Amino acid sequence: MKSQHKVFVFNFLGFATLFVVFRFGLSLFLQLDSIYMSLIAAIAASFLAPKFAVIKKEGIEKIVMKWIFLKGFKEL
Repeated sequence: MKSQHKVFVFNFLGFATLFVVFRFGLSLFLQLDSIYMSLIAAIAASFLAPKFAVIKKEGIEKIVMKWIFLKGFKEL
C-alpha cells in the first residue's frame, strides 16, 4: 500500500474513533438534538485527532504524526 493511502486511513481512523466516542459520550450527558451533538463531536474530534503526513527525507518517504499532546513530530 502506498504511503499516501496509509496516511489517509490513519487520519480517518483517528478521527472516526474520537468522533464515535465523543458522540456517544455527549448523548449520555446532554439532551440535545442529534445534529448538534454530532457537530460538537466532529469539532472536538477534528481538534484532538492526531494528524498524519508523508514527508520525503533524503529520497525516502516517511510517515510522520503530529498531535497536540506530543511535542514535535513522531516518525512511524
